[in-house]
Amino acid sequence: MREEYDFTNGKKNPYVKKLKKQITINLDTDIIDYFKGQSETSGIPYQTLINLYLSDCAAQKKQLQVSWR
Repeated sequence: MREEYDFTNGKKNPYVKKLKKQITINLDTDIIDYFKGQSETSGIPYQTLINLYLSDCAAQKKQLQVSWR
């Protein structure tokens, strides 16, 4: 292995803007159970499914419509 490497002509990571940040969020158990069920059907981890759903909402600029029942 070399002592030094030259990265002056290296390419930047194209996914650097897509890095994820770990957070803590409180979700109702029925929401978690729903996504876990979807996970079993699709084979995609439930946290990834939640992220995909929220990403889709953000991309479509969906407005929240809250109604208290």
